[in-house]
Amino acid sequence: MKKLPDCAHCDLARSEMACLVPGGKGHEGCPSVGRGARAAAQEAAIADPSLLELARQASIQEGEGYDRSGPLPVAVKPRIVEICELARRMGYERIGLAHCIGLREEARMVADILEGWGFAVVSAVCKAGTVPKETLGIEDAQKIRPGTFESMCNPQNQARVLAEAGTQLNVVLGLCVGHDSLFFMSSKAPCTVLAAKDRVTGHNPLAAVYGSRGYWSRVRKG
Repeated sequence: MKKLPDCAHCDLARSEMACLVPGGKGHEGCPSVGRGARAAAQEAAIADPSLLELARQASIQEGEGYDRSGPLPVAVKPRIVEICELARRMGYERIGLAHCIGLREEARMVADILEGWGFAVVSAVCKAGTVPKETLGIEDAQKIRPGTFESMCNPQNQARVLAEAGTQLNVVLGLCVGHDSLFFMSSKAPCTVLAAKDRVTGHNPLAAVYGSRGYWSRVRKG
């Protein structure tokens, strides 16, 4: 059986990795090894010509996110700035903001920043539409606060609202796991994430990942 691609567990040095060095090495199942793999990767990069300019500008933005005047590149731009700069590069004028109701204060600040950069901002909260959770077959005991009315999160509706307003780029702010997936699947415009929902770590999901160092390796060995 052919091994599935597993870049996450590649233990090669960066100076040897096939994805970074032409003619480099790859572990079993490496998706960058072999002439066929390289050709397929290049074909995928240009499969949709309408996306080429976004890909080009994103690569330029990546490079300009660093101060390259010294011996090593140093990151100098926060993500919110990079989003604004990329939107300008692409000539976007109207940006959508799909946010969680739990981050409405943060959404106001983000909208103010985007507007300060000159963009028209269209925002849609996850609960827009006031559709009861019972519509999904949710039982009362499964609600956050049983015995009360609760609107379902409605990412498809958020995507619809933004599409009808003609947004050119949609920024996701703190949508729940699964709801964000539905939004990505429903959005008509390109999407980017400003912050991912993590109720425990102050919306910094990698905090839990960094805190697990050594734990999962021990579990796998055990």
